[in-house]
Amino acid sequence: MEGDFFYQAFIYLGAAVVAVPLAKKLGLGSVLGYLIAGVLIGPFVLGFVGEEGQDIMHFAEFGVVMMLFLVGLELQPSLLWKLRKSILGLGGMQVGITAIIISAVALMFTDLAWQTALAVGLTLALSSTAIVIQTLNEKGLMKTEGGQNAFSVLLFQDIAVIPILAFFPMLAVFELQHIDSGHHEELWLNSLPIIWRTLVMLGGIASIIFGGKYLIGPAFRLIAQTRLRELFTVAALLLVIGITLLMTEMGLSPALGTFLAGVVLAQSEYRHQLETDIEPFKGLLLGLFFIAVGASIDFKLIGSSPATIAMLVFGLILIKLIVLIVIGKVFGMRMDNNMLFSFGLAQGGEFAFVLVSFGLQNGVMDAATADPLIAAVAISMALTPLLMMVNEKFIQPNFGTKEEDDREADVVDVQNNIIIAGFGRYGSMIGRFLQANGQQATYLDIDPNNVDLLRKLGFKVFYGDASRHDLLHAAGAEDARLLIVTVDVPEKAIEIVKTAKEHFPHLKIISRARSWSNYSDLIDAGITNIYREYLESSLRMAADALACSGFRAYQVERAVKKFKRHDERLLRELSSQKHEDGSFLRGGKRNIEELEKMMLEDMENDAKDKDLGWDVGSVKEEYAKFFKAHFDTDTPSNFSKRYKGDE
Repeated sequence: MEGDFFYQAFIYLGAAVVAVPLAKKLGLGSVLGYLIAGVLIGPFVLGFVGEEGQDIMHFAEFGVVMMLFLVGLELQPSLLWKLRKSILGLGGMQVGITAIIISAVALMFTDLAWQTALAVGLTLALSSTAIVIQTLNEKGLMKTEGGQNAFSVLLFQDIAVIPILAFFPMLAVFELQHIDSGHHEELWLNSLPIIWRTLVMLGGIASIIFGGKYLIGPAFRLIAQTRLRELFTVAALLLVIGITLLMTEMGLSPALGTFLAGVVLAQSEYRHQLETDIEPFKGLLLGLFFIAVGASIDFKLIGSSPATIAMLVFGLILIKLIVLIVIGKVFGMRMDNNMLFSFGLAQGGEFAFVLVSFGLQNGVMDAATADPLIAAVAISMALTPLLMMVNEKFIQPNFGTKEEDDREADVVDVQNNIIIAGFGRYGSMIGRFLQANGQQATYLDIDPNNVDLLRKLGFKVFYGDASRHDLLHAAGAEDARLLIVTVDVPEKAIEIVKTAKEHFPHLKIISRARSWSNYSDLIDAGITNIYREYLESSLRMAADALACSGFRAYQVERAVKKFKRHDERLLRELSSQKHEDGSFLRGGKRNIEELEKMMLEDMENDAKDKDLGWDVGSVKEEYAKFFKAHFDTDTPSNFSKRYKGDE
């Protein structure tokens, strides 16, 4: 039964459905949930899947193959050019320095040959693209400086696998003695000399790139003419599998082949269509890959030499962490982003499985070296979500804003009647509008990167924490009339409001609110002029939706005003009840029902009211109906012509 495909699929999917929601509930994240599921169903715990682990690695191989296809598919030249400095600089330094240090440590503490030590260093220098990108996306950190730099390094690592795979056979040339890897595969390529084998591999890669540039585009244009959407998916899979088979025959990694296939398709005008078609499979396949990694952890090997495996894991994470922190510092990353960048990449990667397997095939490693490496890499990958949690819970609160705190607040040399605290997307729109109407304001912002960017765009923005009364005083709060609070963080908005009311009670304060709870806190702080972030745009869209549904303009206008007025009253009532247990939710539900009832009653009254008011379009429509019904003509002008005998 264990070898049955449907049984295996049921076990994998069942484990994911059970373990991942539990992990999410405990705040561990989906990646760690998949890994735990794999450990539980693996051959070394419950034994539900593959005792020898071969079927597990087939799942892992398929997950890596599709993941790298999608990564390659997103490699646009514009993105590569935009990230060129971080890709070549950060990525090149990370891989090079980490590989050299690990190789040196391996030579000092083991009896490995220098060729094997170098292969081990290159293998362990790579990090996990799948786990890091999934975790950063899940936590919403991909767009941060640390997230973008991590992506750049992973991109370089994915590309670097190509020359590393080509380099391994060259290392075998320098071996003083043949290493019996215990893995023998009969490939036609093995009969060739090492130099010719390397040239054939490079020629195969070049042929894929050449064929993709001149053949894939026309082929997909022919497929597009059929107008059968599913053929795009079929053609993509055919291309992936075909190139995978070709790379396997040449002794290269199937994952490398699909990565190249994705890069080739990234230049096609059909890239977005392919991404849309394949995207639904992405999460499932990555989940299966993570489960496979968890299930592949060899607990028998760990149990037989726990100290060795623990030292390997600890040493790998420590070396990579130190190297990454130093490189981040060299490239001028802020402490919070540097910690995110470093903790995110301080693990082994899925390519380690590929490189170790390739090293075994080419005699660069033996099984005694490879097996502990695989176990250490798998454990380090499983520990990545925990490392990210350590950074998030303990490192960031203590050191995350160190660079911001160390930076001196700017000397504010401009004083205006209006001060805007927070000059991001929301605040800058207000500032631009005021400036366009001849009203100058003093702009304060706590994000140094945003301040530097806005200065380059021509805005005179001052760096500093507006919750400090000395900064507000320097900005002219003593003589200003109005303080506009538009910061992104609700807690910081409350601090600014409290400071301003305590030290500058004459200031009129208006504030942005990001949520109901933020609105309520601002009311408690004594602010009456509060503007919810998406209220106006949401109501404007809702009004257009009513108009498109056939409502008259005056009905829409009245409905919007009534809804807004009643909703404001509702929030103020709820704010006074929020400290009473359960009353907030009960009051919210009651007021929502009351609002719907009032709006429906008003709609019925409008239907009875024939006064069309200022709705010109509706007036014309009603008159047209009247003349059509009584005089068999469409317009008053046509009626006038008939009455005068002109028709």
